[in-house]
This record gives sequence, C-alpha cells and structure tokens, in this order.
Amino acid sequence: MKGIFKTPRVGRRAIKVWQRNRDAWFKFYKASLVGNLGEPLLFLVAFGLGLSKFIGNVDGMPYINFIAPGLVVASVMNASSFECTFGSFTRMSSQKTYDAIMVTPVNIEEVAAGDILWGASKGFISAMIILPVLVAFGLMDSPWLIVSPLLFLLEGLMFAAMALIVTSFTPSYDYYAYYFSLVVSPMFFFSGIFFPLSAMPAWVAKAAWFFPLTHAVNVARALSSGNVSASILWDILWMLVFTFAASWVAVNSIKRRLVK
Repeated sequence: MKGIFKTPRVGRRAIKVWQRNRDAWFKFYKASLVGNLGEPLLFLVAFGLGLSKFIGNVDGMPYINFIAPGLVVASVMNASSFECTFGSFTRMSSQKTYDAIMVTPVNIEEVAAGDILWGASKGFISAMIILPVLVAFGLMDSPWLIVSPLLFLLEGLMFAAMALIVTSFTPSYDYYAYYFSLVVSPMFFFSGIFFPLSAMPAWVAKAAWFFPLTHAVNVARALSSGNVSASILWDILWMLVFTFAASWVAVNSIKRRLVK
C-alpha cells in the first residue's frame, strides 16, 4: 500500500490522452448519444408521468419535477461509471491502448488522469443532452441552472475516479457486475432521486449521506427549484474532497497494476 500515497506525476500530457479518447469516440458518437438520452427519459416517463397522478406534490412540487434533477445527475453517474469501467478496462487490457501510449513520453499517471477526464466528459455530455429537453418541457426552469454544468463536471470527475479504482483491480469484465449491482444501483434508488430521504427510516437517511450521488442530487434539486441555500455548500465540499481522494487513489492504483 506504500505507493498509494505517493503524489502522482500528472502533467499537461493527460489532456493528450483525453483528446485521444475523444477522437476515438467521435467515430461512433451518435449511438452513444442516443443511449445517454434514452434511459433517463424512459425513467422520467415511467415514474414521472406514471406516478405523478397518484403521488401528487412532493416537497411542494409535482412529482415529475421532483425526480427530474435527480435523473440528470444519475445520467452523469452512469455515463462516467461505464466509461471508466468497461471503457477503461478495454483500453487497458483488451486493446492494450495504455501500453501503446506509455511507449511515448506520457507516463502512466497521465494515462489514468486522462481517462478520468474523459469519463467526466462523457458524464458531462450526457447531462447536457438531457438538460435542454427537461427545460423545454418546463420541468427545470430556475435561473440557477446556469451553473449546473459545473456540478455535472465535478460529479463526472467523482464517479469516473471511483470507477477507475474498481478497474485498477478488476481481472475481467464479469467483476463489474458486483460494482454496478452493489454500489451503483443502490445509489440510484436510495440517494433521494425518487423520494425524499426524510421519508425513509433514519438509518437509511444516515447511510445515504455517504453516497456520492446523494450530494449531487441535493445540489441539482436546489439549482432546479431555485431554493438555493448555504446547506448545499457542504454537499459541494463533500464532493470536492471525495473527488480529490478518489482521483488520487485511482491514479496510483492504476500505476501499481501496470508498473511492476
């Protein structure tokens, strides 16, 4: 574990890795964009339109408006997580892209950092595709939404780093089922997207506080409703600290796996 706590040597060449991943994505981006838009809208229609007639208002707003901001940040989590699990593992093990890049002056820390940046970008793109649709339908209309791209970027970095930590010790694609079933899915359902955490038993609300997605949902809902208060600063601070720590561990863990 000694190498985990060494400061990564990350420089501007990490951007070159990001650019390489971007250029590769542009070859099939249309299919990717359809997937990014389809799933959140499916949940919005199924839960928002379907349950709104039975649930009524939640926290002073229609149910469909209540879940809309949570679904946007959930799309960031999903896109960033998939990119830095399946995508990064493919580049690292199947395609040997990491090995090819490391033949150049780019070091392994910069390769890992570039992958985190690209994973964050995928999450950011996903949210920025969905957001205008929800705004057009009047589900999110607060002036505070102008700063929401900063939230999407921070959240994308956070979940990309988390996913890359998992990739650093995953021996095969099959092992990602554990991560998505035991980590990502519980966050999706118990981070306050579909119901207020105050409606749940106290121990559930306390456990949910440790979920990264919970803090992203809190900030997104505040920006969407316009009820912005100082309390979201604690959510943002939590996300910043967690993102820094997760990125640190992710970069060094990838280095420990690839550099013997």
